[in-house]
Amino acid sequence: MDRIDLFRIFARVVESASFTRAADTLKMPRSSVSAAIQELENRLGTRLLARTTRSVAPTPDGTAFYGHCLRLIADMEEAEGLFRPDAAGPRGLLRANMPGRIGRLLVAPALPAFLRRYPEIDIELGVTDRVVNLVEDGIDCVLRVGPLGDSGLIARQMGELALVNVASPAYLARRGTPHHPADLDGHEAVRYAAPTTGRVEDWEWMEDGTLHTRALPGRVSVNSAETLVACCLAGLGLIQVPAYDVRHHIAAGELVDVMPRWRPEPMPMALLYPHRKHLSRRLQVFADWLEQVMRAAVA
Repeated sequence: MDRIDLFRIFARVVESASFTRAADTLKMPRSSVSAAIQELENRLGTRLLARTTRSVAPTPDGTAFYGHCLRLIADMEEAEGLFRPDAAGPRGLLRANMPGRIGRLLVAPALPAFLRRYPEIDIELGVTDRVVNLVEDGIDCVLRVGPLGDSGLIARQMGELALVNVASPAYLARRGTPHHPADLDGHEAVRYAAPTTGRVEDWEWMEDGTLHTRALPGRVSVNSAETLVACCLAGLGLIQVPAYDVRHHIAAGELVDVMPRWRPEPMPMALLYPHRKHLSRRLQVFADWLEQVMRAAVA
């Protein structure tokens, strides 16, 4: 097998942490992937992967070699495209992941324009509110909303999500309309529990440049943005939600924007990906396009 093909297979196994997942994404038999890794280890004279019954992880030598592989693969892809008659437009499969409602409401409707502009790029779009692991899940990039931890990944800022306080007309008819955070006594919220931690988020608002929080009671707790909005529409309580997410509901009179002077702090958005030096051309153009989409959608 050609050396660059061996490098590509090895990189995919590392990123997938699995021979089976790597074989599926490469559309190869698992036995061929295993044989390729064995051939590469024999050529290099070192063990690259530590195998257990449940997972596959790179050895110290494998970790060092993985970085070299990415550089060599990127250089080869660039060299292969130098003399193509189509002027070497970006090509290949790009795997991206993002929160469900952002993917459904903002990104999916805009994708046809991207695919027309880059006809050689295919998109595998994952949408979930849970945190995914780029390396283990074989994902090229992930859009995250909110403060970032120290993940070791490169973060490209995509703008900020403005948040609003909303409730249904039926709820406000029963409980009254709050005009100030002091009016929240006697009100209920649809409580949002973070999918990863289960922690219920407090009600938040900015006042004189300071973030304030308080716990609001509520009879219903949810762990997805989709259900949060649905419960609010059903009149089950107040919610705090990105403005883009309920813009059409407010315009239709299905939800009411309350306490506009006391909203939460905007939430930062960032696209995370590894290896700034070896960014593929398809990921570069996708990141540029996604930033334009997100900044226009939340303006």
